[in-house]
Amino acid sequence: MPRRTRYHALFDKLRTPRKLPGFLKAASVCVLVAGLLSPLVQATPAAAAASNDYCGGQCSDILPPGENGNATLAQILLNQAFGTQPSHAEDQLGPYSNLATGYSTLTDAKINTFFNDSSFGVPSSQVASTEKPAGRSDVTIVRDKPTGVPHITGTTRYGTEFGAGYAAAEDRLWLMDVFRHVGRGQLTTFAGGVASNQGLEQEFYRNAPYSEADLQAQIDNAVASNGARGQQALGDANAYLDGINSYIDASDSGRYFPGEYVLTGHKDSITNAGTIDHFKITDLVALASVIGALFGSGGGGEVNNAISLLAAQEKYGVTEGTKVWESFRERNDPEAVLTVHNGESYPYGTKPADPQGEALPDAGSVTTEPLVYDATGTGADQSANAAAAAATKTALSSARRGMSNALVVSGKYTASGHPIAVFGPQTGYFAPQLLMLQEIQGPGISARGASFAGLSMYVELGRGQDYAWSATTSGQDIIDSYAVELCQDDYHYLFHGTCTAMDEVQQTNSWKPTTADGTAAGSYTMKVWRTKYGPVEYRATVGGKRVAYTTLRSSYMHEADSIIGFQMLNDPDYVKSPQTFQSAVQHINFTFNWFYADSSHTAYYNSGNNPVRASGVDSEFPVWGQAAYEWQNWNPATNTADYTPASQHPQSIDQDYYISWNNKQALNYTTASWGDGSVHRSNLLDDRVKKLLAAGGVTRSALVKAMADASLTDLRAEDVLPDLLKVVNSSTVTDSTAAAAVTKLQTWLTAGGKRTETSAGSKAYANSDAIRILDAWWPLLVKAEFQPGLGDNLYTAFTNNLYIDETPSAAHGPTGSHAGSSFQYGWWSYVDKDIRSVLGQTVSGPLAEQYCGGGSLSACRDILISTLKTAAGTSASTVYPGDSLCSAGDQWCADSIVQRTLGGIKHYNISWQNRPTFQQVVEFTSHR
Repeated sequence: MPRRTRYHALFDKLRTPRKLPGFLKAASVCVLVAGLLSPLVQATPAAAAASNDYCGGQCSDILPPGENGNATLAQILLNQAFGTQPSHAEDQLGPYSNLATGYSTLTDAKINTFFNDSSFGVPSSQVASTEKPAGRSDVTIVRDKPTGVPHITGTTRYGTEFGAGYAAAEDRLWLMDVFRHVGRGQLTTFAGGVASNQGLEQEFYRNAPYSEADLQAQIDNAVASNGARGQQALGDANAYLDGINSYIDASDSGRYFPGEYVLTGHKDSITNAGTIDHFKITDLVALASVIGALFGSGGGGEVNNAISLLAAQEKYGVTEGTKVWESFRERNDPEAVLTVHNGESYPYGTKPADPQGEALPDAGSVTTEPLVYDATGTGADQSANAAAAAATKTALSSARRGMSNALVVSGKYTASGHPIAVFGPQTGYFAPQLLMLQEIQGPGISARGASFAGLSMYVELGRGQDYAWSATTSGQDIIDSYAVELCQDDYHYLFHGTCTAMDEVQQTNSWKPTTADGTAAGSYTMKVWRTKYGPVEYRATVGGKRVAYTTLRSSYMHEADSIIGFQMLNDPDYVKSPQTFQSAVQHINFTFNWFYADSSHTAYYNSGNNPVRASGVDSEFPVWGQAAYEWQNWNPATNTADYTPASQHPQSIDQDYYISWNNKQALNYTTASWGDGSVHRSNLLDDRVKKLLAAGGVTRSALVKAMADASLTDLRAEDVLPDLLKVVNSSTVTDSTAAAAVTKLQTWLTAGGKRTETSAGSKAYANSDAIRILDAWWPLLVKAEFQPGLGDNLYTAFTNNLYIDETPSAAHGPTGSHAGSSFQYGWWSYVDKDIRSVLGQTVSGPLAEQYCGGGSLSACRDILISTLKTAAGTSASTVYPGDSLCSAGDQWCADSIVQRTLGGIKHYNISWQNRPTFQQVVEFTSHR
């Protein structure tokens, strides 16, 4: 038995700067432990349902790693030294992970082996603790034994929301503090200057450079514009803040606050000197701006679109080049999977017959607007510069964001006759998790589910008394780019004919080494120039005129507005039907797909403030910042305009089934992201759900199986590899290396094309060599197939519009490597259409040209075999080069999911699954 270290000696060693190995260095949504698999959580016996619960014990949910996201200093030190976990910090990670190997034998009776029972209330035998926060008599917080989830019950509205704030601080105080600083562009000053922290604050500050006055104005506007509900939201928010701040005071005086405050230098572990700042109402808007930018702000990328269009026109001429560009853009691809698939058309973002006001840049003139100025120390070193570049690329590519999935089946096709839903948001994996679970019961509120930490005055995704709802990112375009003509100097522009000064907004940050982050001292100033058309993102010339390209989104200065929709979703007196559900989510201005299920009905609605553009404006490209091309009835003082009416948003009630994995919503409804073509990861869900409906008698476990099976499948293998092998096998493969590779790929394809362990916990894939070959082959074949025909410039421009690949081990996706979410963005549709065309198959919405071998089957085959041979000879250590977690060549580890540390507690990595982070399984048995 190892010698036990005295507590104070361990503490003394770890409080020295640089001794704690950078647990906060992953405090980033873009950048980044191994341990033993936690014991399987046994299903809790069903208890008598609460009187207001109409789910009959058939509602379940899961949110890894665990509900408890706070840890004292002692708990952090023990975790860092010995891997021990605070109570309920990791107890949902094992069940979540185990579904990957356990789903094949799943039955309805076993669902809560892998999920939590999300029935309302807590059986008396399962009560772990009961508290009256701050001694209040009007609210009680009960925590259950299995997961430690807070069940908040209030007798007054104020008390209910006070309890919600108190519970949020108990479970996520440190995380909430981190993200209120992210939203203000102040993370490095608060948590340290490591490059990933620099990149994170830069990413969000560029898109939402708000002053304190801006944040307060959002609150004032949301309250003033929404009558009694606006006043109620303000009261709820203030009560919620009171609860948070009450916990801060109690934990500070009792010295059980999160240990990260000591490790980052905000509190002294011996004297307790230092402060934890109270939260204020503008902090909630800062938090909302981060979440909205991450998951609910579709659009952007117009300047990149212009660059690739110009490259296509240079290559092919204006007419043919435009045709080629449109074929790759796939605005309305006839082969794309649709969420609303009954033929309804919802035109939005379609190509105008006669585009007006386009302001395309002169070739080679575009430069990115600097953000960082006056950098010193580690604010100016090489890693800082790389982080800044990555942050800029992410911030300016919002069209490529979005995750989450949903499977909803009408009762007409289920065994019980009641609808079934398996759905949830795919928000990445963090420790503590961005989301937290809770149940809230009080006057006008009755719900259980997940909420973003610091915004949990309402359940944002979850279930009510007799209905459940969830969302996926939709990505329709609510962001436009304007070219404003400069006058006088680089910081004045013409607005409605008047030379107008830009508004300079800046934030200066500095940092020094702490125990948590030993990054040496440094500083910089972030500076954004704002116009009435939004922040400046690029500089260029258009027809020789100097311009600044700005970015304006409809939710800019309006992140607080959506609170009303969430308030309605929690109100049992408001949501009573599919129609009232749709009415509630119409009040959410973020771009989401919303799904609903009760005991008899299902529904869908696409939310977001879709601006009504001026006639002839093509939302794909920048337009001149002139009155003729502005959004209709746009008011620059308030950034409000006319928005498309609710009837023009994709929507449906009681369709046979709904699926969504960030795919195209409906006919003629253009999303901002590229890649909505013949092959999309939503195909994996659509194909499986169709098979279930054809067989009939769908059950909860059957729908979970469909989701889980899709979550382990390599999209390229299932939907593109068969045609690639048809080309390769169009004549006998005589090369032994290529033939062996073909055999391995075919064997894997026959086995289902999945990336699964040989057995639970083996940490090795079945058909691992075939997986390695495809991972190595894909980028080689795409380049060899398309670059010769497109030419270097156009090929590069198109890859800037859409990644070639997004494997589980890729580090370029919206949330970086080890993030689970995969196969959303890639060239699979292009390869699929081109290869089918070369094979002589019918292709609806084909590419404008044939690329593989110039359209020659034999030449295409030569390209595929040549690249396949190269891929087969590429070592695993080259395909999976290793990182801080994984050694080179470790395929399983390269794919694995990591709970990225945003605090002091670490968790083991789990086998890859491509599924929601928070997930519900629901089947209501009755209705009010």
